[in-house]
Amino acid sequence: MSNMREQLLAKTAGIRATSSINQDEVKRSSKTQTAPGLAGALAVAQLRVQELEATGAPSQLAVSDIVANPWQPRRVFNDAKLTGLAESIREVGLMQPIVVRRAQESYQIVAGERRWRAHKLMGLDTIKAVVVECSDSDMAVLALVENVSRDDLSDYEVATSIRQTEKEFPDRKRMAEALGMSRSGLYQFLSFESLPEFIQKDLDVQPTLLGGTAAQAIVAAIKKHGESGLRAAAELWPLVVKGDLDQGKVASAIKAMAVQQATSPRSANERSIDKFFSGKEHAGSITKDVSGITVKIKSGVLTSAQETQIRELLSQMFHAQPKTS
Repeated sequence: MSNMREQLLAKTAGIRATSSINQDEVKRSSKTQTAPGLAGALAVAQLRVQELEATGAPSQLAVSDIVANPWQPRRVFNDAKLTGLAESIREVGLMQPIVVRRAQESYQIVAGERRWRAHKLMGLDTIKAVVVECSDSDMAVLALVENVSRDDLSDYEVATSIRQTEKEFPDRKRMAEALGMSRSGLYQFLSFESLPEFIQKDLDVQPTLLGGTAAQAIVAAIKKHGESGLRAAAELWPLVVKGDLDQGKVASAIKAMAVQQATSPRSANERSIDKFFSGKEHAGSITKDVSGITVKIKSGVLTSAQETQIRELLSQMFHAQPKTS
């Protein structure tokens, strides 16, 4: 978990339940409320939901007529927790209706997506809901601020939602204030959009692969080293996906590989030697110079089966290759 996430969670650790927040404690204008820090933003969001519930119209809606909040940042929902919530609803019923707004032929969720998903999981046809009037900016902030306070929401999910939310605000300063974030914290989330496409595609599937701090460092490393940095990132990223490279070490690894590529021999007359090892034992070397590439393997390092494999590989590599003039 990134340091940024820990700081955000620490700010919200003392947040009270919605029912304990009085109307006169948080004044709200007709526009999205600017709050001093995430804790304040979350308090405002909780109070706003309470206000909507009080003014909305209670209804029993078809589960199939409801869709998720378009600004919902969460991409991965914990199946075990959803199952537990479904069992609780099955036993005691839905204690708190979800909050929705009308959207053409359907309803969009303002608050309570987990409760809606639990109903779908149980195969229920209807769900208790409160239908309210809610602006796009309110929808965006309520979905994001509520989820940022949960420790199982990844930085990438927050970043994706922030990008979707951005169009609802006149500028990033205003958005940072509404979300209770510093501008530096906001820009750290926004760094995800500058990552190479191949990284973003994997994050769409596994959003927890990369935190905001690591993402910002990777973007900076690639920007500094240009094409060499991008090639290094492409080579190193699969190791992160496999779990063989810690996300916090990727930026420094990109830098080291890019520097190595920049200082490697570029002239055909230069000679390079790369050693390889079997465990800690020096097993051989690969020498490249103007005359060609020479691979030397120490006697006794290879088994007969390994030697056979090497011979077969070389044969396959050069078999039926057209001759060059």
